[in-house]
Amino acid sequence: MSDLPRRAVTRSAKLAALPLSFAGRAALGLGKRIGGKSAEMVAQEVQQRTAEQVFKVLGELKGGAMKLGQALSIFEAALPQEIAGPYRATLTKLQESAPPLPVSTVHKVLAEQLGDGWREHFLSFDDQPTAAASIGQVHKAVWSDGREVAVKIQYPGAGKALLGDFTQLARLGKLFGALLPGLDMKALLGELRERIAEELDYLREAEAQHAFALEFDEDPDFHVPDVVAANEMVLVTEWMEGTPLSRIISDGTKKQCDRAGLLYVRFLFCSPARVGMLHADPHPGNFRMLPNGKLGVLDFGAVNRLPDGYPKAFGQLTRIFNQGDMETVMAGLRQEGFIREDFEIDPDALRAFLAPYVEPTAVEEFTFSREWLQAQAASVADLRPTNVVRQLNLPPSYVLIHRVHAAGIGVLCQLGTTARFRDEVIRWVPGFADDPDDQPLPIG
Repeated sequence: MSDLPRRAVTRSAKLAALPLSFAGRAALGLGKRIGGKSAEMVAQEVQQRTAEQVFKVLGELKGGAMKLGQALSIFEAALPQEIAGPYRATLTKLQESAPPLPVSTVHKVLAEQLGDGWREHFLSFDDQPTAAASIGQVHKAVWSDGREVAVKIQYPGAGKALLGDFTQLARLGKLFGALLPGLDMKALLGELRERIAEELDYLREAEAQHAFALEFDEDPDFHVPDVVAANEMVLVTEWMEGTPLSRIISDGTKKQCDRAGLLYVRFLFCSPARVGMLHADPHPGNFRMLPNGKLGVLDFGAVNRLPDGYPKAFGQLTRIFNQGDMETVMAGLRQEGFIREDFEIDPDALRAFLAPYVEPTAVEEFTFSREWLQAQAASVADLRPTNVVRQLNLPPSYVLIHRVHAAGIGVLCQLGTTARFRDEVIRWVPGFADDPDDQPLPIG
């Protein structure tokens, strides 16, 4: 690959070829089945080849296409085993790597952003990237003062490419429906498109990462590398060694998975209270388990600014749900804007939809598992004719909170974490603890 493919015709052709290729493989599979291969073998072969092509194209395109792939990869824990198997390997690869930019392009960006004498800032610079993400890739280097640093370089043309990606991806809903039946692709793409502009602003990301680094400096549980330098398309931060969470998912012991999952939950819940921001891109590639037992956190391009912490109604409604008072829960959801006034919601359907988010807070200790999440997903799918999912509205202030919680549950189920999840909610989420001094939830 010579550069980030950003010409509209090229990118559209790559994406448009996906459903055509899928149809071709399906026809080929039918021929093999007629020729004697079993339906199961043919279906598995078609799924495998489809997955390989889908995620190869997403990885090559980077931009919005790869961002979507990363979002989908988080939810693979919800897939039935017979569907998840062929996709899991390609999904995991997407979280950690992508085809790198050529060295000449990397040097061109550095010269444009840091000046022709950019090498003077570094004692050494590794031309081979150590990681690649949706809109940029990371190189290891040594800063002029001797510190090891990570240099994140934004792909040239990434911003222009993103808009075209989302337009094209919106037309591929049926294809991605094979990955996650029932997924609201339109809503997912809309939310990602709105937030991607913030991730293109490396100065904004640097501001957020520095705030997290200051708050968690010398923290017993977490480490955030501080910012060394930044401008529009280059971000230099302290280097951090560690084991990627994706490797803990695939190879970790039960003890390691439990520890990683607990710290993961604690970080997501404590950050709004401590920093006034929520890390809003919680896929496993952004987390490392460090040799000292801490959880290292990377990539602060997507954050939800919550200066007052979590909305208090969020904790209150979770507590009331656990108490079984669905009438008050529904009234509170209307008050917060989740249920529009002109819709009547089936309480049982709503309870089933909310259960995966709330059930782990109802017991002292909870074990997350793929099987549990698959059962929850199946329950929601069975209830879809009631239209409860389509009837619910997501207020703008909750968009990123919902994204983080849904993705976070997926990661915890991939880890198979057993954790005292409830303790973290009690400590960090306002309104969850039953405080007699609390004002009643406004309902009307």
